[in-house]
Amino acid sequence: MLELREGACFPRVLVGVNVVLALVDAIIAVLAFYQLIRIHSRNSQVVWTRQKVFHLMIGSSSMGYFIYFVLALIAACKGWPCWSNSCGFIVMAFPKILFFAAFLLLLSFWVDLCHQANDEDDEYEESSSQEALLDKTSNKPSSSKTDGHRKRFPLHFFNVGSRQKIVILVTVLVFVVMMACALIIWIGMGKNHIDSAVVARVYVDFFAIAILLLGGALACYGLLLCLKISKVRSEQASSEMWKFAGVAVVSVLCFTSSSFVALLTDIPMLYHWYRHRVNVVCASLLLIVYFFIGSSIPSAFILWIMRELPPSVVANIREASTIAFIADSSPSVHHPWCWTAATQNQISRASPI
Repeated sequence: MLELREGACFPRVLVGVNVVLALVDAIIAVLAFYQLIRIHSRNSQVVWTRQKVFHLMIGSSSMGYFIYFVLALIAACKGWPCWSNSCGFIVMAFPKILFFAAFLLLLSFWVDLCHQANDEDDEYEESSSQEALLDKTSNKPSSSKTDGHRKRFPLHFFNVGSRQKIVILVTVLVFVVMMACALIIWIGMGKNHIDSAVVARVYVDFFAIAILLLGGALACYGLLLCLKISKVRSEQASSEMWKFAGVAVVSVLCFTSSSFVALLTDIPMLYHWYRHRVNVVCASLLLIVYFFIGSSIPSAFILWIMRELPPSVVANIREASTIAFIADSSPSVHHPWCWTAATQNQISRASPI
């Protein structure tokens, strides 16, 4: 047993684990941002698609974890007083919020696919799952003012879709709760009866339950989509079914393990460890389960699933809409479940009719 006191550096084992976890997250962040640049270079005329937003959020989350591990080591050795309270809490919680938002966005897309598969005749549901993350605003080609804006700003701008609004609302709500907890923890630094550790503990438990529910929802919708795709006899459908199943299984296993570690231990609150006696080996293993299995593996798996690049956008196409995660190469055959490849749908026609 070892007591970690405020202002004391971590033991060598914990330092090694933190360094390895920081390097893993740094690699994931670099890969995500590099892939984002490649996707944008091939499809720069569309501002944001689901594929771009996924890479941005996963890359930002992994970079946030890298910063957290580095600052945790520095703060432990330098004895930063703010780190053991609100500062460390914010740096710890913010990357997790981005990670949660990314997979919540994935869930919203799966809901789109399920609704589209259940009601092919509903035009709104059919089009919403094929459009980009941010739906395109209505442009009037007959308006000279609109054409002038297009010449000045060649990029296409989008409005947020209905289900993506829910994702944004939930993410903002969680962020507000996090900032409120950080404020309470900061107030608890003074002479009062507020226990900062209890406030952080409540937030960690709340977020662990949210992650657990998210994993269960991904498992349910993944199973539902797999059952629908299994009825289609094709090589492409079989490939997409395994991708759905893989993401669902990885999400359930990783989210469940990390949530139980958060609920049953104080591993997420690294900045509060000076208050507890911990077993260094056990704590190191739990750190790996919570951060590596709980966050790094799902992020890396999603990046691997989404490794396909969209086709290059032709510059002389006046109006085009990018379909994120939809592989529909044939206009006569519609496959709503093909979600990993980004294709382009030209909507402008030469005929005036």
